[in-house]
Amino acid sequence: MESQRNHNNLSGLEYVQAMAKNQIDMPAMAKTIPMKCVAADSGTVTFTARADARHLNRVDNVHGGFVATVLDSVASNALRTLLEAGTVFATIELNVKFIRPIRHDKDLRAVGKAINRSRQLGIAEAQLFDEENKLCAHCTATFMVINRKDRDAGHETRDTIESGV
Repeated sequence: MESQRNHNNLSGLEYVQAMAKNQIDMPAMAKTIPMKCVAADSGTVTFTARADARHLNRVDNVHGGFVATVLDSVASNALRTLLEAGTVFATIELNVKFIRPIRHDKDLRAVGKAINRSRQLGIAEAQLFDEENKLCAHCTATFMVINRKDRDAGHETRDTIESGV
């Protein structure tokens, strides 16, 4: 598999679909927070995730940071499926609602959906489900979007904003 830096010519949908097919590596964060893209279509993605003992808080539940990271990744990739090649974005707001505790060493499924995309902003949501298909957490997220045309005109550079997970 190749680095994502070699795939700047792919549309967002092509990129996420290639991750789902294991043609492109997941970002390094997916090693720390074990997750994998398993399906992608325009405006939607599905990931799997699995927390282990490294991700526990003091009461042996999965730490909220694990949950927030998975939801941010899923929401951002749902938005990414709507973006043109070379467009970068970053999370500027993440609102997570924790519904029930998550136990470690259990398979989780996360589904993301893009809600809106304008020239400079994107909005998406994601939901995290346990093995029994019970909703465990929900998020909405807002992203700053930098189009290639604006970036090439010098309005923003890759040094000031990096693309999302």
